[in-house]
Amino acid sequence: MNIKIIILANLLVSFQAYANLFNSDQKMFTENEKNSVSVFENTVNSVVNVSSISTRSQRSSFFFDLPDSEVPAGAGSGFIWNKEGYIVTNFHVIQSGQKFQISFHNDKKVYSAKLIGVEPKKDIAVLKLIKPPEELSPIQVGRSKDLRVGQKTLAIGNPFGLDHTMTTGIVSAVGRKVKGIGGVKIHDMIQTDAAINPGNSGGPLINSRGELIGMNTQILSGSGTSSGVGFAVPVDTVKRIVPEIMKHGKVIRPGLGIGILPEHIKNRFGVEKGIVISHVDPKGGAAKAGLQGVGQDKWGNIYLGDIIIKIDGNPVDSFDDIYHALDKYKVGDSVNVEYIRDEEKENVKLKLMEL
Repeated sequence: MNIKIIILANLLVSFQAYANLFNSDQKMFTENEKNSVSVFENTVNSVVNVSSISTRSQRSSFFFDLPDSEVPAGAGSGFIWNKEGYIVTNFHVIQSGQKFQISFHNDKKVYSAKLIGVEPKKDIAVLKLIKPPEELSPIQVGRSKDLRVGQKTLAIGNPFGLDHTMTTGIVSAVGRKVKGIGGVKIHDMIQTDAAINPGNSGGPLINSRGELIGMNTQILSGSGTSSGVGFAVPVDTVKRIVPEIMKHGKVIRPGLGIGILPEHIKNRFGVEKGIVISHVDPKGGAAKAGLQGVGQDKWGNIYLGDIIIKIDGNPVDSFDDIYHALDKYKVGDSVNVEYIRDEEKENVKLKLMEL
């Protein structure tokens, strides 16, 4: 009986010593450091390394055909969207690849993934693991609508191949419009001074609660490395685009059913404001509303088509303007189009069709 009491007492002493040591270590951290450590430990398993591989045909020899070779085409980061194995990353990370490999934190195995779909104009791509690991940790999704300048940000990714690296900073600005890889500006971009370098693309930007607030996408730098000016696609955009790609394999966008004259040709005609319709799709909303494209009279003279100047009150002067004017509409919605024909302003309501 006495021996049991002694053993129990020794265990209690050992436990108390461990507890004191733990508490002593905790006191060494500031509250901000404790938060950073907690966010990293709770989020790191949701972040993945994305590698894209391209297949190249080799020149045949005189005697036999050489097999195709596989070469690295790009690398970046991504994050687990749900327990079904969907992974979100940047379009520019995977655009040159035909095969995709995913690696996880503290897991030496490499997993294959297939491409589900992309939205280049938002620089978003969705992959799906073919045979996922038994345990997946989807990222906790927050929102970006109410972000304030000065809020803490944390970025986790694979800069220069250094897997699962975390950097910290703040929200430097919100509502930025940044030219993306898809040829139009991405609106509402989050600017952060958390260090973002090559390899961070596609990785999560996280708040102090460990919630996804954006996807790290670009840096503004003369040297190609972090200069404290990084940009992330806002999570509210990601939440809108990703489910549509998962469901349809693409983003179904509404359109007016028109083509427009390129900027340099429009300028030759002396048009400074608005967009000039080059042609209309006979089955589109514009044709049904009576809008007209560039035409030619019986003598061979070319005359301008209608010049659209506003869509639901939003001025439009370029393709970029049209894209964003229609960005929040759905197929089947109606919009009011203000246009100029024969120097007279006119209005028409038209139904948006699927592009």
